[in-house]
Amino acid sequence: MSPQEFIPFAEETGLILDIDRFVLRRACQQLQIWRSQFEKMRSLRMSVNFSAKHFTEPGTFDFIQKVLSETKLTGADLRLEITETALMNNANMAIKMIQKLKTYGIELSIDDFGTGYSSLSYLQRLTAHVLKIDRSFVMRLDEKPENTAIIGAIVGLAHNLNMIVTAEGIETPQQLTHLRLLGCEYGQGYGISQPLNAEAATAFLAQI
Repeated sequence: MSPQEFIPFAEETGLILDIDRFVLRRACQQLQIWRSQFEKMRSLRMSVNFSAKHFTEPGTFDFIQKVLSETKLTGADLRLEITETALMNNANMAIKMIQKLKTYGIELSIDDFGTGYSSLSYLQRLTAHVLKIDRSFVMRLDEKPENTAIIGAIVGLAHNLNMIVTAEGIETPQQLTHLRLLGCEYGQGYGISQPLNAEAATAFLAQI
């Protein structure tokens, strides 16, 4: 089942809180397994999608700290990904949450950037570490010159705010080449790899 099918329902019913906690714990456990399996993966970091509903949920930070302690990880090993729309809908609360995340050393990634209505003043105050360009921009990269200019402007904005950039939805070698030339540091998409379960990802890491 696609996340687009069940995430809205989970958000509406509040089940997303339990889903996020489950995923966070499993992701951190898996990261520790990979680090023990592969000596060269000691610097590997785990990114986990997180709902903005946690902004107002008591005990969120206690839970994160508990999971990190259980898995013998530090905040620097974890990056939480929150969508641009969710951040802008809760901008003031998000700023407070991000400040608290910083005390744990946890980084924030703004997911699906370009699909919401970011205020540049809020974007500056959020002080996130990673900006992820939505796939809708990447998939049109080869169509018109102005699409390249838009992504170039987003990359420039992110770098001026001391953020690194990840492009979503890379499907062709041409897109990957374009994004590299534009200064985009990271990418994800079927052109790099299909989504992998833990077993397949372990085999993938073994080949690096």
